[in-house]
Amino acid sequence: MTLIAGCSQPGLEAVPPASPLARPADFPAAFYEQAAASGQEVLKVASSGSLVSITVRRAGALASLGHDHVVASRQLQGYVAPRLGRADLYVPLDSLLVDEPALRAGAGLDTRPSAADIEGTRTNMLSKVLQTQLHPFARVQVRTTPDAHGEVVLVVELTVHGVTRGLSVPARIVKEQGAIRISGALSIDQSDFGITPFSILGGAIQVRDRLDLSFDVRADPMKRESGS
Repeated sequence: MTLIAGCSQPGLEAVPPASPLARPADFPAAFYEQAAASGQEVLKVASSGSLVSITVRRAGALASLGHDHVVASRQLQGYVAPRLGRADLYVPLDSLLVDEPALRAGAGLDTRPSAADIEGTRTNMLSKVLQTQLHPFARVQVRTTPDAHGEVVLVVELTVHGVTRGLSVPARIVKEQGAIRISGALSIDQSDFGITPFSILGGAIQVRDRLDLSFDVRADPMKRESGS
């Protein structure tokens, strides 16, 4: 899943989006392919129908001079094996987007960062905070009962910045004609993942440690995908 933003600074080279084909070298795709081949129900995350968003809020004595931001991913990848109680997902962090207008409006943010502010925030986030050259992915492992329906608590391991933390995540699972949709929200602290929140001017403008994250994940049966 995603994290963190910082305020704009001049002179930083923009970070281009990552290839959506990139994935962690040890990602267990073969496990799900073999499970599907053996007749297990396996679903593949539909990136185009999924969204992870994080609201990043400002703090510090001069916070009024900064902006809150919404960081989002529309490149969530992975698999769900409902009857095996397992899911493995990842986000290529260089694909993160900052401040889509509709997402800012939905989060109720009341400032209007410039295009330069937004690009500076994204560049700082990826290069200085998340250090995506060293840690290019956020990983999610679910080891619970994705075959449930309705309100559940997911047992999750989230890996960001090379640090893994176990979480209990309230979620809602809805089955839709063979597909499933998993949605929910939680708050996490950057410092729990070894990340120092971005700050400038000696901390007078800084990013809050606590981040508010929401997710809406759609997964479709693999057999429905052409070329699978």
